Amino acid sequence: MPLRRGIKAEPVGALDGLRVDPDSPVGLQSQIRQQLIAGIFAGRFQPGQRLPSSRQLARALGVARNTALLAYQELIAEGHIVARARSGLYLNEKLSKGAGSVVGQVQSARARHRADWSNLLKRRASIASVERCPRDWQAFTYPFIEGCFDQSLFPRREWREASRAALSRRQIDQWSADSGDSDDPELIEQIRTKILPRRGIAAAPEEILITAGTEPALHLLSELLVDAATCVAVEEPGSIAMRELLGRRGARIVPQPVDDDGMLVDSRLSDCDLVYVTPSHQEPTAVTLSAARRAALLKKAPSADFRIIEDDADSATNYLEDAPPALRAMRGGERVIYVADFSGVLAPAVRLGFMVAAPEVIAAARELRALLTRRPPLSNQRTMALLLSLGLYDAAMLRLGRIFRERLFALREALNHYLQSFIAIAPARGGTTYWVRGPAGIDAAELAREAALHGILIEPVADYFGAANPQRNLFRMGVTGLPVERVRAGVAALAEVLRDVAQRREAPLAAATAGAPAAAASGAWLGAADLERHFGNTRIESKTVYGDPYTIRLYPDGRMLGRAGHDGADRDQGRWWVEGDRWFRQWRSWAYGEPAGYFVRAQGRQMQLFNEHRRLVDALTLLPADE
Repeated sequence: MPLRRGIKAEPVGALDGLRVDPDSPVGLQSQIRQQLIAGIFAGRFQPGQRLPSSRQLARALGVARNTALLAYQELIAEGHIVARARSGLYLNEKLSKGAGSVVGQVQSARARHRADWSNLLKRRASIASVERCPRDWQAFTYPFIEGCFDQSLFPRREWREASRAALSRRQIDQWSADSGDSDDPELIEQIRTKILPRRGIAAAPEEILITAGTEPALHLLSELLVDAATCVAVEEPGSIAMRELLGRRGARIVPQPVDDDGMLVDSRLSDCDLVYVTPSHQEPTAVTLSAARRAALLKKAPSADFRIIEDDADSATNYLEDAPPALRAMRGGERVIYVADFSGVLAPAVRLGFMVAAPEVIAAARELRALLTRRPPLSNQRTMALLLSLGLYDAAMLRLGRIFRERLFALREALNHYLQSFIAIAPARGGTTYWVRGPAGIDAAELAREAALHGILIEPVADYFGAANPQRNLFRMGVTGLPVERVRAGVAALAEVLRDVAQRREAPLAAATAGAPAAAASGAWLGAADLERHFGNTRIESKTVYGDPYTIRLYPDGRMLGRAGHDGADRDQGRWWVEGDRWFRQWRSWAYGEPAGYFVRAQGRQMQLFNEHRRLVDALTLLPADE
């Protein structure tokens, strides 16, 4: 049938490449609209050209005609296409003007205009300061990387409810009104009355500023408070991002050591103008600044005349009921600027944080924010305010607290089971990560590379040290991206990789825990009679990977009694026996309640335990029962 005069036919192949996915979370109608819009800008359809009929489109995509028809009707209503009586559907030439092969245009422009910009780049941020999560981390089976959150954690139901509420007409009328660079008063009020009291902080509205997270807040503070004449104490090891920001301002940085009680408070702080500290969960070790250190720091601040920046970025993971108050809430807290954010789980939807400080500091920060980044979008601020006011944030954080507690406990127990004699972990009160001290002969960077080949991600920590030559056997393991059911298997796999690396380097695994025996394979193999003689009527005294002491009493009749913890409250019973040339043990609940058998080498009182493949897996010292 001949075409009417003046009407262009659909080009051959115009529908080629258009696809819809019935399993996509995006509906079929929306997919069709997206495909057609993309086709316009890819050059499949030209201005003034008639589009395929709904019947042709439905047949090409394998969908019902009504689905294609409804997609077209939406595009007509939005003005992307126009319907002409007895003629068909056409692109709106006003909207499609200039559409074509965008990719080809960009490539052509690049080919015509080559300019070298590298000599104009004064300074770039270090990769370590901006990219903690590998982009492909979700492809790994065991991603023990802190701050990478698996999708199951996102509070979908809560976020949908708050988002719907924020997009009601009444709410839009409120937050869409032009208010200069002011923050959403609803969010300020929710922070002031719900978030800060939990940290012990009382604040007026003029003492609070909304930021796009802690890093932007620290950027504002470094611009306001720091120059080349400023001396700043930073935890060692400590925040990579903060050191980067201070370095850009030319500040003199004093690396302040950290131990199991947090940052040391000593004479090195006396000449400082600012002290930067992460007291709740120290970055990166996750230790908590002790009450004594908090009091000492606040007492020293006025005599040495320094101010304190308190970074409470992980406050959302303070799921323990006895979490200490913020420095800002304590006596002397008027010298503290408090910086925090909301849970990192929400980062895919919104990045929001806040700063609490004296009104003059907040006013100056607001002026600088207007120049650098402007305020975070008010729609996001209002959604977060509703998430808080409706109790949805609290509900989500309670759920996350339970999940993180379970995951972190699973990680601790797996490390204690598979690597007890060879590693130690810093004490952590809540949180989502452990700071691990590996065997002295192991390079954590090499271990991380080898582990990645086996689907395991761990984080070497050399970049967290500002001083030269950090200890090379340190690394971190987090649980924000790993479901609890995969934690144990991941640690077991890591233990095997660690032994492979040690064997390849011909470096015997040396114990990491203080007072534990060296674990170099040596001495004679014990047969059945020797095993009965060595293990009968003895005891074992040692420490867990997390530092708690434990005692195991072995009886000649095969009974085992165990006590753990500083008060001995954690108790268990079990049995031991000899089968062939292997020594076996099984607890009721400890060590997963599973039987385990070992070949044993003895060197005096020191026993080295080997698995069925004759690979070293544990070491212990046997003591006489009555000694």
